Formats: sequence, structure tokens, C-alpha cells
Amino acid sequence: MTNQIAVIFDMDGVICHTNPYHSKAFKEFFSKRNLSPTEADFAAHMYGKSNSYILSHFLERVVEGDELLQLEDEKESLFRQIYEPFIEPIAGFVPFIEDLLSHNVKLGVATSAPLANLELILGKVSVKHYLGSVLASENVKKHKPDPEVYLSSAANLRVSPDQCVVFEDSFSGVSAALNAGMRVVGVLSSHTIEELPPCNLYIEDYRDISFAKVLALFD
Repeated sequence: MTNQIAVIFDMDGVICHTNPYHSKAFKEFFSKRNLSPTEADFAAHMYGKSNSYILSHFLERVVEGDELLQLEDEKESLFRQIYEPFIEPIAGFVPFIEDLLSHNVKLGVATSAPLANLELILGKVSVKHYLGSVLASENVKKHKPDPEVYLSSAANLRVSPDQCVVFEDSFSGVSAALNAGMRVVGVLSSHTIEELPPCNLYIEDYRDISFAKVLALFD
């Protein structure tokens, strides 16, 4: 049994239910370009994916470099505008964080989203001062399912991957955490158990999860 545990959270679908608002932002973004992806298209090609993948997939060409930055900025600005009035954490998130803190668990956030989105959300869900590591898309070279963001988080928190538990909601995110050699709790906010790689534990929200249940994952 390790004596120091770290818990690392993804953001979209894990701290907040942002996916419906990302869908709205992308719908608006694509409708300006006469495209109308369905919810099924988004489930397959948006949730948990990087913007370079999403834009290249739906625009049917490689989107990179300056154009990627420009289009990403347009879409993410739309998202922030649409989502700002509705920001709230998933049920039980803040009490769970406080429970972890009271047991000296190290905490981090690792998202594929841009830093501006992370700052918007952490501006409303006031847990930033508890976090020992905060990483967004600008902080990594390789996106999930590559483990880079989780391995960098562990390094920031000064723990080894086998001391970490990751909370993730997407296939690529769970894969990234598993690829990093970490334990994973699947948050079923946008996918079913069947749609995710096998996790150590699954939750709907944070009302029934506790430090004790996280600790039990190391038994």
C-alpha cells in the first residue's frame, strides 16, 4: 500500500457536464459552414477528442498550424460564451475534493481543453487553490489517448503513476490514464460502461464516492 495518493481529474464531463454545451458551440460553428453533424456524430467524433481531430474529421481535411489555432479559438470562444451562465460542478464534486484534501491526497487537473476553458471553469468552481498540478492542451505535445498529460501531472505532483487515480469520462481519456499505468474511475456522464475501456470503478456523480473508496482501489 502506497502512503501517498494523488487524484487527477479530467475536466469536461468530469468536473462539469460541459459536453452538451460543446455540442451547441460546435453546431453553431459548423452551421456557419453549412454542416449539420448529429448527436451520434459528436458521440463518435467529439467527446474526449482534441480540436485538431474534431475539426479535421468534420471539415474532411487536415486542419493544422495557424488555421487550427484560429478555428479552435472561434469555437472555444463560442463555447465559453454559451456555457458561462450555466457553470456548476457535477453533484458532490466539491465535498469529495474536500474529503480527499482532509486525507492529504494530492490533487491535479489534466484536460485536453484549452487553458482559457479551464480558467473559466476554475473561476466558478473554486478548487484551484487545492490543485498541485493544472495542465491544459497548451501544456502537452501529444493529446489523449497518449499518456503525456497524466505522466506530466504525476511528475508535477511528485508521485509515481502507480500512486495515481484518474477520473475520466471518455474512451481516449480512460485510455490515456491506463497507458500511463494509473488506476481509473470512469465517470458515466457522457458514455456507458460498455463504451469505455475497463476501469477500476465507475460512478454517475460524486455523491457516493469517498476517500475510503479511492483508498480501496489500492488494496
